[in-house]
Amino acid sequence: MTALIDLSLLRSSPSVSPFSIPHHQLPPRSRKPFRLRCSVAEGPTISSSKIDGGESSIADCVVVGGGISGLCIAQALATKHRDVASNVIVTEARDRVGGNITTVERDGYLWEEGPNSFQPSDPILTMAVDSGLKDDLVLGDPNAPRFVLWEGKLRLVPSKPTDLPFFDLMSIAGKLRAGFGAIGIRPPPPGYEESVEEFVRRNLGAEVFERFIEPFCSGVYAGDPSKLSMKAAFGRVWKLEEIGGSIIGGTFKTIQERNKTPKPPRDPRLPKPKGQTVGSFRKGLTMLPEAIANSLGSNVKLSWKLSSITKLGNGGYNLTFETPEGMVSLQSRSVVMTIPSHVASNLLHPLSAAAADALSQFYYPPVASVTVSYPKEAIRKECLIDGELKGFGQLHPRSQGIETLGTIYSSSLFPNRAPSGRVLLLNYIGGATNTGILSKTEGELVEAVDRDLRKMLINPNAKDPLVLGVRVWPKAIPQFLVGHLDLLDTAKMALRDSGFHGLFLGGNYVSGVALGRCVEGAYEVAAEVKEFLSQYAYK
Repeated sequence: MTALIDLSLLRSSPSVSPFSIPHHQLPPRSRKPFRLRCSVAEGPTISSSKIDGGESSIADCVVVGGGISGLCIAQALATKHRDVASNVIVTEARDRVGGNITTVERDGYLWEEGPNSFQPSDPILTMAVDSGLKDDLVLGDPNAPRFVLWEGKLRLVPSKPTDLPFFDLMSIAGKLRAGFGAIGIRPPPPGYEESVEEFVRRNLGAEVFERFIEPFCSGVYAGDPSKLSMKAAFGRVWKLEEIGGSIIGGTFKTIQERNKTPKPPRDPRLPKPKGQTVGSFRKGLTMLPEAIANSLGSNVKLSWKLSSITKLGNGGYNLTFETPEGMVSLQSRSVVMTIPSHVASNLLHPLSAAAADALSQFYYPPVASVTVSYPKEAIRKECLIDGELKGFGQLHPRSQGIETLGTIYSSSLFPNRAPSGRVLLLNYIGGATNTGILSKTEGELVEAVDRDLRKMLINPNAKDPLVLGVRVWPKAIPQFLVGHLDLLDTAKMALRDSGFHGLFLGGNYVSGVALGRCVEGAYEVAAEVKEFLSQYAYK
């Protein structure tokens, strides 16, 4: 699952990319082309067959996993690197694409049960435009307020520097501590990999951590900031101190370096979002994976579950799948694994026990999404702006006695998400600090969310909510814990050192958990695949 709430002021951006292959370690080119072989059988004997009745040929790349990462990698190869990757196949074990992106429409409501939105960076806008969705993009109001619960009150989060002196989420002493720390008046780095909590407390003080960063970690990772790695989870902010001696110093240096290197012209096809906003599509996030799958056509194989992968003598790979038609084998020059790390671990164990062991250690806590609706009259008057519930949503620090991680004001954020007079609220509960949700019934999860909402947003005497959907994700979001990047490097190096060139790792545990980072990471993986195929592909 991608990030729950793309509300964070700190975007997830671990400094990782698929492993590159040293030239001297690459296998020699094959003298003869080898052909894609698709074999189908009802029993243990596999007989020769062709895909879709066409001529058999070797695939340039098989992308295992039809979630947003896998689909975007295939789309990036098709749109940017078709000269070396004209035959790309995406396989998905489930009967639909999109992974944990789950949009539901019913009775005049439209809601998400996985990730809810994205930050409209150029990579994800490019992916949307290339997929024919430019006219279906919807962007939230950049001025929509965001709130954090503190001491029983929903308090406004500052959206611009001029708000900083006036907001009441922090004390004057806390603001001064943060300001001094940001310019470098704070303890030096300790010389070891810090958790998010350690980094933020040292640089910006206790109040910034407790009232901003801790709830943001819950919103983005559903994680425990005392265990999350600052370097892995929020790498761009972590790097500021490293390159500039302080957060402010690093910011200035980054701006200076950016100004020295003029940006290439921006794609004129892309819309220009205003301010700090979030995006979706007219009929929800599911429109993106479905549009990509439609553009890839028959190269997307649903209900294909990978059962084994082996290295061929000529340098390629043979992949065997369980499909509705029986066992099918494909041969490919390169493979990208975008399935969850624990699934990849099981499949890669026969190839490299060291890589499999590293991948098995990534942790995915459970998260539940609970979607409910109330009449507009149920909202507390003090929470209304001009008589309406306006804003992005709210986050709840763990210290405030609220079980729900956060609440998205879905009907306020994007148009046509609820009938007139109704308010649609998407709530997330669970995460690394509350794994007990797995033992709760759907009714108990709804009761917990409704009880929490009545403490700060909903009138205590309001009628019971209309329950639209409850979705429990037992393994929701990979946690970028301290040591995450080392484990990832271990897995990649183990595959490389064992000679498995052209086998790439992708997905949210590699690129980052925010939906936008998954798309950015997809372009990065596609570029690595292109480099491999263009320089070392078997001709």
